[in-house]
Amino acid sequence: MLGEYRIEGRRASEIAASVERAVGAGSLQPGEVLPPLRELAVFLEVNPNTVAAAYRTLRDRGVIETAGRRGSRVRPRPASTAREALRVAVPPGVRDASDGNPDPALLPPLERALAEAAARSARRPVLYGAPAVDADLAALARSAFSRDGVTEGPVAVTSGSLDAMERVLAAHLRPGDAVAVEDPGWGSLLDLIPALGLRAAPVGLDDEGPLPEQLARALAGGARAVVLTDRAQNPTGAVIGRDRAAELRTLLADHPDVLLIEDDHGHGIVDLPLHPLSGVTDHWVLVRSTAKAYGPDLRLAVLTGDAVTVDRVRGRQRLGPGWVSHLLQDAVAHLWRTSAIEPTVVAGAYDRRREALIRALAERGVPARGRSGMNVWVPVPDETAAVARLLHAGWAVAPGARFRMQSPPGVRITVSGLSDDDIGPVADAVASATGPGEPRRYE
Repeated sequence: MLGEYRIEGRRASEIAASVERAVGAGSLQPGEVLPPLRELAVFLEVNPNTVAAAYRTLRDRGVIETAGRRGSRVRPRPASTAREALRVAVPPGVRDASDGNPDPALLPPLERALAEAAARSARRPVLYGAPAVDADLAALARSAFSRDGVTEGPVAVTSGSLDAMERVLAAHLRPGDAVAVEDPGWGSLLDLIPALGLRAAPVGLDDEGPLPEQLARALAGGARAVVLTDRAQNPTGAVIGRDRAAELRTLLADHPDVLLIEDDHGHGIVDLPLHPLSGVTDHWVLVRSTAKAYGPDLRLAVLTGDAVTVDRVRGRQRLGPGWVSHLLQDAVAHLWRTSAIEPTVVAGAYDRRREALIRALAERGVPARGRSGMNVWVPVPDETAAVARLLHAGWAVAPGARFRMQSPPGVRITVSGLSDDDIGPVADAVASATGPGEPRRYE
């Protein structure tokens, strides 16, 4: 059955584990069709309901997909295969413009903040039973949210944006529910959704953010949650402007039972105003990570939202890690309190590099997108060929497959490590890599 591989097991959990082991080992390839439910039940001498339960478990785990009469098949890229696996290996001598990291030169020094956090811990150690959220950090976060027009709500702290999104989605959704997400969008989120047993409903976007007509289609199709990026959208750099925010708020107001998650990871590196959608649905959160502005290793995000959602997140957190280290919370509070970075300066540095690259590409006939943040998105006819040609030219870029579902091919270029002198050579390499290959004669 299925060529050389025999599915085994008598119980649903054993059958599901047998298939999942085969997928992980490569014995079952992406796209390979599984036996019809009744056929496998006869082969294993079990009740068809047992096989149905196994297939349901595999579908909820993101290992297989079911397409009605066409049967069940291994997902083209199972949830156990992270999009990070699509990362380009950077050979020696090749410049890396693929990693999405901030420029270390724009990150603030952490020594003083960490030293003061350690000194505070020595004076007042945080022990079991202490509040999960540091009062100073909560006050600073709440004040910043209020200045940006975010609806009033309690504050929670998580270990980064993805941790926050996982906890919020798990607090409201069940396996099989659909989540409307940007396409192209953040690869880690696109990995998380099937790993939670959820289904991604792609929503296209332009430089002003998600397209209302496509979001309306996803909501009409039954999406139970929506995840949107306010600024510095990864990978396109889109920013939700005032008019688009008004359109989206009107649309979401007709679906008050939909969970809304806003990702404002661009806080601190973008000087364009925030136009939040918070409060338009019954359940919502807005998440701010410190990763881009203060360094990925701080692993901290603050979120605010409706009281029910935040309470569910805090309650589940208490049963797991308990809380995010107060040493990190105190360090971030110190960085905010002392204005360790100037957002306009940081944003300006990224803006100059990003806009210079987009101009240089335009001069060479290559369209590109990047309204904010540290990335430029370049549509290409063939991702594999473009990435390979750029590697040959000495530049590593991120293949669009890490970020896409149904949107056209592209590559992402991170400008954080580019100098003024790099802009021309990068643009030349991209223009050469995305154009037609040299004609060849075949005998």
